[in-house]
Amino acid sequence: MNSQSPIEVYQFRFFLKGISPMIWRRILVSSNSSLADLHYAIQITMEWSDTHLHQFNIWGKQYGLSYDGGIIFPDNTRKVYLQDFQFRINEKFSYEYNFFDYWEHEIRLEKKVLLDCKKTYPLCIDGNYASPPEDCGGPRAFMELIDYYAVWKIEEKILEALEEYEVEKDHASFKETLKNLQYWASRHKFDRKKINRQLQRYFNNPSNNQLTLEEIQDED
Repeated sequence: MNSQSPIEVYQFRFFLKGISPMIWRRILVSSNSSLADLHYAIQITMEWSDTHLHQFNIWGKQYGLSYDGGIIFPDNTRKVYLQDFQFRINEKFSYEYNFFDYWEHEIRLEKKVLLDCKKTYPLCIDGNYASPPEDCGGPRAFMELIDYYAVWKIEEKILEALEEYEVEKDHASFKETLKNLQYWASRHKFDRKKINRQLQRYFNNPSNNQLTLEEIQDED
């Protein structure tokens, strides 16, 4: 990164490929952010836990965080900064997460704006639909689950869970079932305020590298 370069703010819009209706987010990220920062911003914005491998594909080259005994990348994404690429407006690149379920995001730079010292970055400014459960099997499996969990099916599952609870009194299992059904009943909602609280909690914490995303999310 050129330390003399003025700091701008990049407005990115990204969406999950292979899903309809489209699940997308619009975020503001400062140009002096690293690719690792963008990775964590995407994870938080998608309300995922960063428990799987990932990689960016930019200009035919892969970037990601290397792990001992796992995938190795030649560049340290904590030292590769967004402004290093000098992205043009409308330029696209991809972000892949969970190489088994294969969640592929297309990211596009919509515009560059001036840094606003009254705002904290990264900042989510728009989006649509809750993200899929990250271990549900990928886009095709997720689309099948959307069809399966119709409103009448959710009601049926709630009644089944209540009947089972009356017999087994398994509070933990009952709570987990209701949590899962709540997701399918409300997946059309997108809680931008909650996501921005989590982004601030992570990026404004001097020791953020010691916190897991699950710890950040559990506070909500």
